[in-house]
Amino acid sequence: MTTTLPAWLTTANHDFARKYPGESGLREPVHAVYGGANLFKFDTCRKFGTIAEKAVNEYAPDGAAFAEMFGVPTEFAEMIRTRVLEKLRREPVEDYRVDFEDGYGARPEAEEDAAAVTAAEEVAKGMAEGTLPPFIGIRVKSLVEETKARGVRTLDLFLNALLEKTGGKLPPKFVVTLPKITVVEQIQAMAEVLAPFPGIGLEIMVETPQLLRNLDRAVEAGQGKIVAASFGPYDYTSSLGIASTQQNLLHPACEFARSLMQVSLAGTGIRLADGPTTILPIPRHRGPEITPEQKAANRETMQRAWRLHYKHVRHALQNGIYLGWDLHPSQLPSRYAAVYSFFMEGQQAASERFKNFISAAAQATRIGDTFDDAATGQCLLNYFLRATSCGAIPESDVPALTGLTNEQLRLSSFGQILKTL
Repeated sequence: MTTTLPAWLTTANHDFARKYPGESGLREPVHAVYGGANLFKFDTCRKFGTIAEKAVNEYAPDGAAFAEMFGVPTEFAEMIRTRVLEKLRREPVEDYRVDFEDGYGARPEAEEDAAAVTAAEEVAKGMAEGTLPPFIGIRVKSLVEETKARGVRTLDLFLNALLEKTGGKLPPKFVVTLPKITVVEQIQAMAEVLAPFPGIGLEIMVETPQLLRNLDRAVEAGQGKIVAASFGPYDYTSSLGIASTQQNLLHPACEFARSLMQVSLAGTGIRLADGPTTILPIPRHRGPEITPEQKAANRETMQRAWRLHYKHVRHALQNGIYLGWDLHPSQLPSRYAAVYSFFMEGQQAASERFKNFISAAAQATRIGDTFDDAATGQCLLNYFLRATSCGAIPESDVPALTGLTNEQLRLSSFGQILKTL
């Protein structure tokens, strides 16, 4: 008997590979900062770094204080503090969203028209001056019936003004964020609007149960434009009738939503982002003559907010979500403290596992076998790619930790690395 497999199986396998290409290995940001479009300037991100660095120096002036304020392990505190400060000086913001939605609000038509043009001019100036973060984009208003015309008009004004100022150039990795999606046709419409701009990616915000139930359809509606999906916990929990006093990132409803996002989008190459911590590290008392009691109250306020943000970021990382969004410059230290501690605490175990994995792969290659666990290898590789790209682990440490050269690491593909062994 000769067994013949049906031809449609090949078609199905190819279709799976198209829909689920896996992670690209390219750099991903660890956060996006959302700020009102009316406040954005070409050097906003640099100013954020200055504000954040000042907060660290005031409230966590050494390793011991840093450990106390953020909750990082004491054995890593001094090193993490040093690396966080270096990050704040070199690249304080990795991704920024010029916000025309919740961070901007409903304003007169003429005012938003002017803000769209002005924001575009500031982005163009940032491109010329080299002050933009590695990733940037805008969030427009929803394409629900009430705001769809306003959202598209803002996008048109912004893009036209930006392209005019830059001679037709866009910032690299530019994205448009679409919020409050209720039907996947809104995603399809935005994908069609952005079709003439192959360099622009689409980020969808998952804030409604309707979208959460239809993420497979949402990906198809995006026509290959979707690069990220960001969870909006407060709109989502509100839509479920959860009281405002109970809404927080760790609510069971949010845990369910994030898990469903992961299950639905795993392997698609679409990066996931967690929502923000809304309790901000802002001192309660200001001025040159505040009392010792007020200084103590400020310190307590900063510690409470920093530790909560740190807890939320670590929770996301431990559950495989490597991107979040922030709302205030003083959240940058707690973001990086959490990210850096996560990678530094796990680097030794990851190093040993990766070296063993590389050794097994090299042995299989040498004897002519096919190494069929490349997905696991890519996952281990991504750990070090993420850690080095954000500054948690210096690139100079990579050879000792992985057994790879920096040139091999930059290939970003475990499959490509196997060919060099």
